[in-house]
Amino acid sequence: MYDIKWIRDNADLFDEGRRRRNLEPKAQELLALDDERRTAIAALQAAQERRNAASKEIGLAMRDKDAARAEALKAEVAKLKEDFPQLEQKEREASAALDKALSEIPNTPLEQVPEGKDEHDNVEVLLWGEPRKFDFPPKEHFDIGEGLKLMDFESAAKISGARFVVNKGAIARLERAIAQFMLDLHTDQHGYTEVAPPLLVRDDAMFGTAQLPKFRDDQFSVTAGRQIGNGQSDSNTADYWLIPTAEVPLTNLVRESILDESQLPLRFTAGTYCFRAEAGAAGRDTRGMIRQHQFYKVELVSIVTPEQSLEEHERMTGCAEKVLQMLELPYRKVTLCTGDMGFASQKTYDLEVWLPGQGKYREISSCSVCGDFQARRMNARFRPAEGKATRFVHTLNGSGVAVGRALVAVLENYQEADGSVTVPKVLRPYMGGLERIAAAR
Repeated sequence: MYDIKWIRDNADLFDEGRRRRNLEPKAQELLALDDERRTAIAALQAAQERRNAASKEIGLAMRDKDAARAEALKAEVAKLKEDFPQLEQKEREASAALDKALSEIPNTPLEQVPEGKDEHDNVEVLLWGEPRKFDFPPKEHFDIGEGLKLMDFESAAKISGARFVVNKGAIARLERAIAQFMLDLHTDQHGYTEVAPPLLVRDDAMFGTAQLPKFRDDQFSVTAGRQIGNGQSDSNTADYWLIPTAEVPLTNLVRESILDESQLPLRFTAGTYCFRAEAGAAGRDTRGMIRQHQFYKVELVSIVTPEQSLEEHERMTGCAEKVLQMLELPYRKVTLCTGDMGFASQKTYDLEVWLPGQGKYREISSCSVCGDFQARRMNARFRPAEGKATRFVHTLNGSGVAVGRALVAVLENYQEADGSVTVPKVLRPYMGGLERIAAAR
């Protein structure tokens, strides 16, 4: 979220950032809203000042036994008091209009981010691993899982509808093993603190990480049984939101806080279920586990000083890459262009894992540096070791990595001609020593 004072002082720079995101200029529109807010505040303050002055003048008039003037001043004060609610309402509406407009503006890309319109303009910066050469046509993960009788989309549809799955037996254990392996790696080797956060969060938490208000339709809300007329739920209110990513509760751990610089960087990781409505994904990846309403993910979040953020971005991305390297899964690393990067991001690396069943690379992790964009929304600050003025922290988040998609990648890359799946060596200790997943009886 932006500081309107910064936009007023850097209007051209602000609009240039929007141009790079393929958006129209907006600085003058925002400054006009700020002018309305300032005018409303000034009118309210002027009325308050005049009321106070008139009240004092009433006392002077009464002292001087000027009854006519005293009565006129009393009438003026009464009229001012009568006008206050309207003036206060105008100030609230003007402030709310500006805040709403600011909350819906995406972050400004860093200069180093390549310009582009969509995913076709992303820039590959690394290619790791050699895709396996199969002596049989490789299958997609859902064919493998259903062939093993351990992946059940039909039962999931009966229970919950489309975009859900029931994993069973060794595949269910494999998914759990992948998550445990990632959490152990990030806590034991990469220095992250494991957190078990709530999966239900309030509006303020979703606003803090910028899921609200712009992406309301992509979220699942929970209204705790509250209903309105004709038994219909009120879609504009929610007691809680189901988290779309653990980024939300992890980043909000520092909301409305002032940290000491000595506490930074803070690094958190969590393995949680995530929930997304996939409102804009109609017709995309309708089969399988690539795009689901409920999925498991290991998240990485860092809270740092402004001077640490770019280096931390490289470090975080490297932690996610290590997961894929230890699983021996070929992947590529790309820098997202300005037209494809996320709303809150200043710069994003995507890691795309090779899926032989599809014959293409698919996203398995996004690692983003957000600068102070989220910190302003959360009012998360730190006190520098030198100097008295507080500063906003910088926040970063990344998938370390998406567990469901890692499961997909393992099934497809480690499949065998007989339909079985070899368990990656690094996961075998988490699988009770199991080396191969065969069809269930």
